[in-house]
Amino acid sequence: MGSAKNTSTASRKARIEEMRKAERARDRRGRIITITLSAVVVAALAVGGVVLFQKADDDSDKVASDGKSAPKFKTTADGEKVWDAKQLGRTHVTKDVSYAMTPPVGGDHDQVWMNCNGDVYKDELPERNAVHSLEHGAVWVTYNDKAKDADLKKLEQKVKQTPYSLMSPVKDQKDPIMLSAWGHQRTVTGASDPKVGSFFSTYVQGKQTPEPGAACTGGKGQ
Repeated sequence: MGSAKNTSTASRKARIEEMRKAERARDRRGRIITITLSAVVVAALAVGGVVLFQKADDDSDKVASDGKSAPKFKTTADGEKVWDAKQLGRTHVTKDVSYAMTPPVGGDHDQVWMNCNGDVYKDELPERNAVHSLEHGAVWVTYNDKAKDADLKKLEQKVKQTPYSLMSPVKDQKDPIMLSAWGHQRTVTGASDPKVGSFFSTYVQGKQTPEPGAACTGGKGQ
């Protein structure tokens, strides 16, 4: 009888131990799931934060300083920004224009264009006049003080050899070297970037030109 009782007690202890093991196993699984979910949430928040910052950065180009709604752009797979030409104003104005992007790629502008017959300017240009040059089908090469001298010399040579192009500094632009045409803009890594040649061949008097064939001489110079 005592033997049976001992056997029963041992069996009960064994079941209790199995239950405890099962409970500990469930606890471990619960902690693992909790930790995993927490990690996923943290990662999602981190990615979301990056996306928000990137979107905020992109959106900064969409807000004009005068508070008016600005034309939106799309970015191609290789980094070119493209604006809907229908959203870019083309009215001749005599007052300052607050452009939504730097350098501007279109919008209302002065009735006089900057000469863009391969002209290289050493000082910043009135934006309203440069935008008129883009309307005529010019490509505008711009740079800030972070651009390398060697790149600038090569780009100057290219511009001087290319009718319907112009070049000038833009101190406040985001990247060292940028290329703009009416409704199009991209950053390039330097004068040897193959995107320089493709941008010129595509947009110098390209299909985007609102006034193809309009003059790039007889306008405003420095």
